Amino acid sequence: VQLVESGGGVVQAGGSLRLSCAASGDTFSRYDMGWFRQAPGNDREFVAGMYRSGTNIYYADSVKGRFTISKDNARNAVWLQMNSLKPEDTAVYYCAAKRTIASITNEEHYAYWGQGTEVTVSS
Repeated sequence: VQLVESGGGVVQAGGSLRLSCAASGDTFSRYDMGWFRQAPGNDREFVAGMYRSGTNIYYADSVKGRFTISKDNARNAVWLQMNSLKPEDTAVYYCAAKRTIASITNEEHYAYWGQGTEVTVSS
C-alpha cells in the first residue's frame, strides 16, 4: 500500500490542523493505521492508532483529548484532527500502515510509511 500525507502547515498555539493520509494500492480495510511524529533531534514517536476493525483506538498521553484519529475505508483515507495545538507538537507527522497482528503503538511493526507532512506550531 502507498501512503501520501497532506495538511501540514504553520499554525499558532491553540489552533487546529487536520492531517490527511490517502492510501492506494491495496485493500485499505486490511490495515491497522497509525500516526507518528518526529521532532527535530528526537526519535519518532507514536501519536495515534486505529486497528483495522475501527473499534480500538489508542492515543499517546501527550495528545489525548486534543487529537482524534478517524478513517473511511470507502475513501481509503485516514485523518488526524489536531486541536489545541502546542509548540511541542511541532514535528514531521507520518502516516503508517501494518498488516501484522502486533502492537499498534510500536513503529517497528509498521511496514508502510508516507513521506511525512510538517507541522509547525508557533508560540
